[in-house]
Amino acid sequence: MSEQSSSVVICAYTLDRWDDLSTAVDAVLRQSTPATELLVVIDHNDALLERAQADFVPRSTTVVVTENMHPRGLSGARNTSLDRAVGDIVVFLDDDAAPRSDEWLSSILAHYSDPAVYAVGGSAYPVWPDRRPSFLPTAVAGEPGELDWIVGCTYRGQPTTTSAVRNLMGANMSFRREPIVALGGFVSGIGRIGRVPLGCEETELCIRLRQNHPEAEIVFDPSIVVDHTVSSDRTRPRYLLSRSYAEGVSKAAIARLIGSEDALSSERSYTAKILPRAVGRETSAAARGNPTRAWGAVAVVASVGAAGFGYARGRLSRISS
Repeated sequence: MSEQSSSVVICAYTLDRWDDLSTAVDAVLRQSTPATELLVVIDHNDALLERAQADFVPRSTTVVVTENMHPRGLSGARNTSLDRAVGDIVVFLDDDAAPRSDEWLSSILAHYSDPAVYAVGGSAYPVWPDRRPSFLPTAVAGEPGELDWIVGCTYRGQPTTTSAVRNLMGANMSFRREPIVALGGFVSGIGRIGRVPLGCEETELCIRLRQNHPEAEIVFDPSIVVDHTVSSDRTRPRYLLSRSYAEGVSKAAIARLIGSEDALSSERSYTAKILPRAVGRETSAAARGNPTRAWGAVAVVASVGAAGFGYARGRLSRISS
């Protein structure tokens, strides 16, 4: 078992997720390997800050509730945690996600016994408000689909065994603290701000980490699972389009920062191999007498189109500015 100290970080911005946030805090405090500290960072919301301090601090002496001291947004909140964290390993958990197992933290830390490992992440499985939307394709019921990244979850095309990857997903990821602090932490301006569905700040950081530390291993272990609550607004076709568009805008911003080759390396393979198979599978299923499966093919095409439009807009806006 690794003897690395750990700071688990949960960033929160809204009282609307209070029940999920409280569940996440309790799940961290139940871990078989206790975190050195649990940092709850509140993103410019005084009412949420007051309630979190009153409710969470009495639960454990390891809980620290603090406000975001950087510009509003997820990147700023995460950078605040890097300013405050004392652990050798910083573990990020979304405010609407909860570890499935009490061994979640110990499983993450075990990977850091290898000094070559600089970052470790795991899977995120959706908890739907009702049932999986019919327009989100999936090959096997209950298994990840090709577009599940849209709701912040593991998607078909990611490794199914422990593997080295380019980047991790933000709901369930960790880093050695010193290297990412030395790099300046997360870049503001490309990540989520409140309900605005931008993203990719963790992708940019992972790529920058590897560019500055070519020897670094970024490990994805799919057996390290969190359950990620999906709000009802994210189960509608409109969110699929807005999130896909925002992903394109964010990828354009990353390409400006670190170059398009690294920024789009995984996306090229995903778009060329994984998504066409999904379109073919869903179209064939519809032709065999399950017409609702056609929506899965439509969703893939619409998502690619919206992401491509967002990327083009992002690149053109930079050129014209």
